[in-house]
Amino acid sequence: MGPLSARLLIQRGRPKSDRLGKIRSLDLSGLNLLSEHLDPKLLSRLKQLQELDLSNNQLETLPANLGLSHLRILRCTNNQLGDVTVLCQFPQLEELSLEGNPFLTVSDNLKVSFLLPRLRKVNGKDASSTCSQVENLNRELTSRVTAHWEKFMAALSPEEEAEKAQADFVRSAVRDVRYGPESLSDFTQWRVRMISEELVASGGTQVHEADISERPSKATATQEPRARPVASKRPGDVPVNLSPNKRVCTSPLAQVEGSPVGSAGSQTALQLEPLHFLQCHSKNNSPRDLETQLWACAFEPAWDEGTSLGGQAGATSQTVATCGGEAVCVIDCQTGIVLHKYKAPSEEFFSVAWTALTVVTQAGHKKRWSVLAAAGLRGLVRLLHVQAGFCCGLIRAHKKAIATLCFSPTHETHLFTASYDKRIILWDIGAPNHDYEFQASQLLTLDTTSIALRLCPVASCPDAYLLAGCEGGCHCWDVRLDQPQKRRVCEVEFVFSEGAEATGRRVDGLAFVNEDVVASKGSSLGTICLWSWSQTWQGRGSGSTVAVVVLARLQWSPTELAYFSLSTCPGEGMVLCGDEEGNVWIYDVRPLVAQQPPPPAAPQAPTQILKWPQPRALGQTVNRTMVNMVVADPTFTYLTALTDSNIVAIWRRNQP
Repeated sequence: MGPLSARLLIQRGRPKSDRLGKIRSLDLSGLNLLSEHLDPKLLSRLKQLQELDLSNNQLETLPANLGLSHLRILRCTNNQLGDVTVLCQFPQLEELSLEGNPFLTVSDNLKVSFLLPRLRKVNGKDASSTCSQVENLNRELTSRVTAHWEKFMAALSPEEEAEKAQADFVRSAVRDVRYGPESLSDFTQWRVRMISEELVASGGTQVHEADISERPSKATATQEPRARPVASKRPGDVPVNLSPNKRVCTSPLAQVEGSPVGSAGSQTALQLEPLHFLQCHSKNNSPRDLETQLWACAFEPAWDEGTSLGGQAGATSQTVATCGGEAVCVIDCQTGIVLHKYKAPSEEFFSVAWTALTVVTQAGHKKRWSVLAAAGLRGLVRLLHVQAGFCCGLIRAHKKAIATLCFSPTHETHLFTASYDKRIILWDIGAPNHDYEFQASQLLTLDTTSIALRLCPVASCPDAYLLAGCEGGCHCWDVRLDQPQKRRVCEVEFVFSEGAEATGRRVDGLAFVNEDVVASKGSSLGTICLWSWSQTWQGRGSGSTVAVVVLARLQWSPTELAYFSLSTCPGEGMVLCGDEEGNVWIYDVRPLVAQQPPPPAAPQAPTQILKWPQPRALGQTVNRTMVNMVVADPTFTYLTALTDSNIVAIWRRNQP
């Protein structure tokens, strides 16, 4: 494609006209345009142009003087753009699309928000949250640059030339003023330079916190409101939390059926009260989004100074992280408030895991703070500083999607990641520095013959062996770091029955009930298997497979569908699993693991099955609700379930 012509613009412009000055919308997508093909003299004749599509070209930059002062919508997806500062020539821009430009970073997203005060949408999503982040960063940077100016000028000797000193100040500010994670350093240094130059120009008498404060009030109004707890409660002591764009229903419509179905009714049903049904992963915060799949959730351990990595004994955590679609949410189970929400455009999160790191402050004090690891489709691990609300580390872990991840229960910085590339990698994410930056290193690579779906360090010896439920069965690896090999193959495969079909069956649920008993699902239809790690390992011979020593089998849904993840609550002896009908199966297995062999011949019925009705408060019909995952906090006070219809359900156990 050569330079643009007036004839081409008229052909592709709308409404149809023989005058360029009448065109309001112009589609120049898919023409293999280069930057030099955009003729400013020609394009500046489009005096009324409001919408321009430059997608699917080969643009590396945009000319700085296009003269399109009325432009409101600009699409530049799938190009080679490397700089966004030129977009400041479009002060009326309200919608911008930049996806598919591989050289743009998160810093460029922040620059766009700063430069375009009227911007409402970026890549089809609400820009208000980014605007808020930019305002906070700008406020802090302005304060730090001003303090640096005062310190710099106080140290200035009278004989130094003012002009040279001012130039030195700009350089020193860019070098020394730091704030936020390294991933945002391009933006923060860019803003530090601008603020410094403004200080110098005004002689240090005036510092503007940027033009963001001049944004129209509607931009502020569209910002997602913060969820706030409501003090009053409805009858029945069910909290009412009117959290905008998050609430599905907390009402009598959400009554849960709890059915004790244990043997001869010998086990009393748990008293579980429904607290919240949330819709916090919706695309564009739409209450009509019932399609986003929610894949994983994990309670934040109740860390306490001086306790082990497993958390404080008997402590209750009411903070749970959930992931699905492009978002990771951190939720307070008691109030139903979404405390933090992290989004990564074009990502789909499949797994989350918590750890607590010990950091040393500049004053020399040791502190522990929680870090949440999240990973998914793009093969990246994001380390989220939950309290600060930003991503403080990024590990390019795999070239294919990450199916699951977990932290070591004994080494707070050791992280296992399992990918569709049929590899499990053990990482040391390291301790963050004062700027919350991580330097991850790879410790081990474990080769698998099929995709690992669930990872589980062996409870009695987590530094020695790792279990994995895979598409092709249940496998075990030696993960001792004192061994020389840094790339290892599977030590042994566990089989759950005898015969030609004993091996290679998918295991999509795996967790320890206590230090010895393992719960696994998927090896046989309609059951969950409880087996002994120690007895199984003792019976290991020289072969590559070993039959598990079954302690009991639990009755579960007869569905042929897969990937319903089970979980356990070791402190309470509970096993949990969802199903394809929206049920939550609950098993109190303490009597089973305490009994003497042989195991019962028939699968044991669940202690209780929880059900809840379709969310009629949405005014929509959900044809099918599947519970992909259900977890409980360490004391089984709160229960959180995720569905394939974009709903997070939270219950609380009422103590008798």
